[in-house]
Amino acid sequence: MDTAELDYALPPELIAQRPLERRDHSRLLVYERASGEVRHRRFDELTEELAAGTLTVVNDTRVLPARLRLQRPGGGEAEVLLLERLGPDGLWEGLARPSRRLKAGQRLGPVELLEPLGEGRWRLRLEGEPAGEAPLPPYITEPLGDPERYQTVYAASEGSAAAPTAGLHFTPELLGGLEVERVTLHVGLDTFRPVTVESLAEHELHSERYEVAPAAWERIRSASHVLAVGTTTVRVLETLARGAPLEGRTELFVLPGFDFRRVDALLTNFHLPRSTLLALVMAFAGVEEIRRLYRLAIEERYRFYSFGDAMLVL
Repeated sequence: MDTAELDYALPPELIAQRPLERRDHSRLLVYERASGEVRHRRFDELTEELAAGTLTVVNDTRVLPARLRLQRPGGGEAEVLLLERLGPDGLWEGLARPSRRLKAGQRLGPVELLEPLGEGRWRLRLEGEPAGEAPLPPYITEPLGDPERYQTVYAASEGSAAAPTAGLHFTPELLGGLEVERVTLHVGLDTFRPVTVESLAEHELHSERYEVAPAAWERIRSASHVLAVGTTTVRVLETLARGAPLEGRTELFVLPGFDFRRVDALLTNFHLPRSTLLALVMAFAGVEEIRRLYRLAIEERYRFYSFGDAMLVL
């Protein structure tokens, strides 16, 4: 697949800068693959769109307060974005900038830079636990009044550098009307990395940690119909469907032509151009179909990206 197929033009005013007052009042674009029918709904009408017996699977990862604003020795600002805990004694992987002005052995407040890993990534040591800000994506330029709005209401297992944003629309009341199961995948570096190569086959996808309880997987495996909430949930389920252990790391790269073995329906937000997440959605619904639906969403003034509206692919 050529990366250019992941391009589209988005008016900047459609990039949602803040969450809605009510999580479940976002819009929901519904697409039926079998018929090609499109419906415009509100998110709190989700239960009306799901087939009887649908098991809704969510990613219960919790976002770390991972953005640390620091000072370089001798002055000057620095920033560290914690990506993943590597082991005991405060070892982490993180993004640090300005990377060209940083060097191994340098101290940035509670952070000691240990080893450059390339692409702005560092192995580092952090004193204590993360105590920074919510790591909002760079396209969100307004401050977030309540950091909990960048967490799902079911977030439990801390470890992500970004939120699984398809789940941000759920309320406890809406979840109460669904059959729900949980998996965990800690969102890492690739959320922040656009595809820069001409062919997607040349893009390197970094692995991410996941964990699924045995009883949860048995319920998911035997369900008659599974709705995956978000692309991170898809990657966990399709990794396990290929015989992977219930805990580990996944490098599964879902591209058009992929054989989906456990996901029957997908709930997702509208993704950035040239992102692996958009490629996954195209794999599930079709390249031209998603390009058409994105054009329609723009015409209908849907809100895009992390705090934006949602799409349900049946």
